[in-house]
Amino acid sequence: MARVYQKDHKRVPLFKNVVFGLKLGWDADKRLLIGYLINMIADQVFALYVQNILFLQMLLGIIDSKGSFEQYVKTLLVFLVLSVALKAVNWYSHYLRMVAVKNVLKKVNNKIFAKAVSLDIACYEDPAFYDKYQRATDVLAWSLFDSASAAVAAIIASIISLALVIGTVTSIDPRYLVLLLPSALVFVVEVYKSKVVYKRDKEMTTNNRIKAYIQRTVFLKDFSKDMRTSNIFSVLMVRFKNAIDSNVEILRKYGVKLFLYSAVSTLFGEFIPVIGTYALAAYQFVFTKTLTVSAFSVVLASINSVKESTMRIAQNFEVMSRFAYYFQNMREFLDFESKVADGSVKCESFESLEFKNVYFQYPSAKKPTLENVSFRISKGETIALVGVNGAGKSTLVKLLLRFYDVTEGEILLNGRNIKDYELASLRGIFGAVFQDYRNFALTVNENLMCHECDEDEKKKAEIALKHSGVWEKISSLPEKGDTVLTREFEKDGIGLSGGENQKLSVARLFAKDFSFAVLDEPSSALDPIAEYRMYESLISVTKGKTVLYISHRLSSAVLSDRIIVLDGGRICEEGSHDELIKKDGVYKEMFTLQASSYNKEKEGE
Repeated sequence: MARVYQKDHKRVPLFKNVVFGLKLGWDADKRLLIGYLINMIADQVFALYVQNILFLQMLLGIIDSKGSFEQYVKTLLVFLVLSVALKAVNWYSHYLRMVAVKNVLKKVNNKIFAKAVSLDIACYEDPAFYDKYQRATDVLAWSLFDSASAAVAAIIASIISLALVIGTVTSIDPRYLVLLLPSALVFVVEVYKSKVVYKRDKEMTTNNRIKAYIQRTVFLKDFSKDMRTSNIFSVLMVRFKNAIDSNVEILRKYGVKLFLYSAVSTLFGEFIPVIGTYALAAYQFVFTKTLTVSAFSVVLASINSVKESTMRIAQNFEVMSRFAYYFQNMREFLDFESKVADGSVKCESFESLEFKNVYFQYPSAKKPTLENVSFRISKGETIALVGVNGAGKSTLVKLLLRFYDVTEGEILLNGRNIKDYELASLRGIFGAVFQDYRNFALTVNENLMCHECDEDEKKKAEIALKHSGVWEKISSLPEKGDTVLTREFEKDGIGLSGGENQKLSVARLFAKDFSFAVLDEPSSALDPIAEYRMYESLISVTKGKTVLYISHRLSSAVLSDRIIVLDGGRICEEGSHDELIKKDGVYKEMFTLQASSYNKEKEGE
């Protein structure tokens, strides 16, 4: 099958992509394609050949040969039986498809979700990735597996009915076939048309993603207060209108081309074959008398069936060609290889962690975020990593958990490069709480344990909630730990405050069996006193474990064994609280300013 080109001149193998899409659907549930094949073959062969040609030929043959009324009635009865059988076949195939299509969507959707979760975090900072992800999910949103299966089945059914009809026409007069040759050009026209349609839809992807983002944002509770207390809604609506206007311009840009392709397709697929055949049949019937009434009727009926079959093949071929581009996006998405490659060594324990001359620069950044960072953490230590916003603290955590890999240098875990370890086992030894924490629209217990809980696990979740300081709130709820967070899906759900939500995310850490706790700004929503109490509880719960506490607030750093100060992506100071105060450097300046600010707040109460 021919290859066509995308705007970026990348060759897109149509046949390979269609086979990929069909195989994906076939592997998910074979009944989808089988159901369409049964339906299309039975329906089109009956409608385009048995009903329009064969049955007509049989009836007119009985009339021409002066057959009996009994023969006529028997033919009608046969047709009636075939019609009833066709209805039964169509019902059965419809049942197969309805069951299968849901199954296909579920299985392929799970495959896409699994792939999305496995991708590098860096992908989420790349607009091009989001566009590719959007086009991959469009395959599901637009039910392209269903449509592609229908298109392939329609082509196969049309080819069968076309072959039967052509055989009948050829038996009358082979010259009629010459008039059908222009129909072959329809396939070529439809290939180029599908290329234009795909380019149009591809250019609209970003605009559609903007529209979807705004439509989603308007309905999310997280943004509802800002929507009502600021002018941000009008700004979003401007973006929404611009996206729509841009799509309108894109539609206009490709509208003329698509109209011309459709016109040429109609000329070759309908006008020339139909007018030519009618003219020749009329000439033979009226002037040369070489066609009987029955032959004339069959030829006219046949050419309409040929036209219908040809156009169905062409149109469905165009549909498949267009779908091939979308399946290409899904292939690329599912075949995407993460740059953060999985290792082969299982990580079973923690003894030490070492950053050695680590440099890191984000892909789109102009300068490194971390420069020549070196430090070592031993088992059982409690380390505070402090610095102003933008110093590189959170980036360091992303490298530690291998959301990114270092640009230069290396990170050693138990003396071995962390790239050697299996990602799942590496991340499994860490218990992490992030500054951009998220709790989900699930029960409190499910949020903590990350799965459905039995009674023993609910007790474990309760202990974790007590350690984090939020059990008093949760225990006051009618369903306690079985209460669903948010009212998005449950009318009896509960909304927690920012501080309560953050304590809940910390409780998730307490509920996990970990060797090394990483807390990235875990108390940003807490007041200084609540933060200090939470940190004291953390030290008590994690006794004997290793803790890396990251914050730009220093009130709890005094409880750490050692403090590492980051400034501008570099380590500028390191030591205990008392040692750093004596140094009279960056840490002392930060600590003094924060202490002064806190004292003023206390005096103003």
